[in-house]
Amino acid sequence: MTDVERQPPELAEPHQVGSDWPLYASIGVVGGTYVLLLLGMLIADVVYLARSPAPDFSQEKSKIAAAQDALDDKTADPAAGDAVREEQPRRGWPVIGHIFAALADPKIQYSIKLTLVSCFFTAILSVMVAVPIGYALSRFDFPGRSLLDAVLDIPIVLPPLVVGLSLLMLFQLPGIEKASRFFVYQTPGVVLAQFMVAAAFAVRIMRASFDQIDTRLESVAMTLGCSRGQAFGRVVLPQARQGMLTAGTMAWARALGEFGPLLIFVGTTRMKTEVLSTTVYLEQSVANIQGAVAVSLIMVMAAVAVLVIARLWGSRTLTL
Repeated sequence: MTDVERQPPELAEPHQVGSDWPLYASIGVVGGTYVLLLLGMLIADVVYLARSPAPDFSQEKSKIAAAQDALDDKTADPAAGDAVREEQPRRGWPVIGHIFAALADPKIQYSIKLTLVSCFFTAILSVMVAVPIGYALSRFDFPGRSLLDAVLDIPIVLPPLVVGLSLLMLFQLPGIEKASRFFVYQTPGVVLAQFMVAAAFAVRIMRASFDQIDTRLESVAMTLGCSRGQAFGRVVLPQARQGMLTAGTMAWARALGEFGPLLIFVGTTRMKTEVLSTTVYLEQSVANIQGAVAVSLIMVMAAVAVLVIARLWGSRTLTL
């Protein structure tokens, strides 16, 4: 027995515990940098609108209507619309003024309505598809499972423009081309383009949710006389409610920010296929930077509101 082994425990040299500060510092630097970049982008939008003169809402309706007609008339001189816009005096608090001015624009009102409706149906369809696919990938080992898993990642890894172009080519195939009149450059195509990307994210979330549910619960239910379908409906699905809520929320948020597939597949037609993401592009293309930034802030507020409500609702569901 060595001298070290003969020493009583109270005389042994204590273990030196390292400092936790390097870990905390690395987390703070790496994570904090990304958070600061996100906050910086939002602050930059607010600062830009704050430095821009706010629109004056005391103008007569006739002048506002004249300005709107000048901007909407495709045959009119573009400089005439710009001149009318510049003639309107601006005052008040700029940020709120620009946001209310954007909300008062009939074109933007239409894009808001279409965005809310299309995102809602996209979220519902995404969850309906994600539940069976996520369950199959989580519970069954079948031929081609790895290939299917890889195919489902295509909308995530491919550039959004490629997804839109592939959709456009799909409706050129014989037998499917007759349905193109209902989707290509049409309002229903907005939901389809959003769905093709958002559903992939919903599938990943639902698969992770089913992976976290203990398979023994299904086994016990089937031992007690339930079929696989009954065990799924009565045991698994109720426990996956939080995952379904998360998948629907993420699909809704992803659909809100979708742009590439919409640009290629349905275009950017005013009062027809225009959603908020394409409104930002259209407003910027006509040099209305204030309007584009205002719409961007509207999208940020809508996304934050939906995500917060979904998280609060999810927490309440778990508590109950």
